[in-house]
Amino acid sequence: MLKYLRLHKIFIKQYLKKLMEYKVDFLLGAIGFLLEQAVQIFCLGIIFSTIPALCYAKDGVVLDSWSFNEVLFIYGFSLIPKGIDHLFFDNLWSLGYWLVDRGDFDKYLTRPINPWFYVLCEKFCVDAMGEIIVGVALIIYSTLSMPADVSGAINWWRVLPVIAVMPFAIMIFTSVKTGTAAIAFWTKRSGHITHMCYMTNDFAKYPAKIYNGFIKTAITYILPFALTAYYPAIFILRGEAVWSLPVTVGVSVLLFIISQFIWKKGVSAYESAGS
Repeated sequence: MLKYLRLHKIFIKQYLKKLMEYKVDFLLGAIGFLLEQAVQIFCLGIIFSTIPALCYAKDGVVLDSWSFNEVLFIYGFSLIPKGIDHLFFDNLWSLGYWLVDRGDFDKYLTRPINPWFYVLCEKFCVDAMGEIIVGVALIIYSTLSMPADVSGAINWWRVLPVIAVMPFAIMIFTSVKTGTAAIAFWTKRSGHITHMCYMTNDFAKYPAKIYNGFIKTAITYILPFALTAYYPAIFILRGEAVWSLPVTVGVSVLLFIISQFIWKKGVSAYESAGS
């Protein structure tokens, strides 16, 4: 384990040196991300300028509602585990798009380290820092803008368990990318599958209750991105969904085991690229 931690540190240093050669590319990527988030938050603001709150109703009776600041808190929280995964483990995208298709995966099999770890840590996406910073900024802003009785209820007994579960939330993102990217070992390309599954996390930026039963189940247990955003955020805000914390641990471990099974089967089926 310590060996791989040292190797990961070396990979990060080497990638940062490489990044210094292309500063403009990094700046454009960071600016592009900030603009994307700004547009989404702006659209969210437009929606809430016409409605007082986002409501969940059944048979015409409102059962729950979320203010703009609560939704903004959930949105900001969703960016943190996603951003950390993006920062350290985003090279998995390249597996589904070109590493297998071009035969470039060969080099990962000729080095004396685990090929999954090698792919995972070869790239260090510094522009993901913008994602994390925006997420933290939204959490702070929305918390300070909430009524005193709501923000005052947030305490360390709610925050600390969520922090403890955070690595498992990150594992969900990494496992989804691993499992879907590994499909490329049979199909040569699977980036579109990874993209389709990964973008499901956009549903988790909003309260899960507003969706129908199928979508709610899908984003909680199948592609469980709601466990990385809505449920931990609502636990911090209201103390609700305490059940989601142990479920996040269990689901993430199960998802990781499944993704590793697909990865190992895929590597054994890898045939390099034809001419």
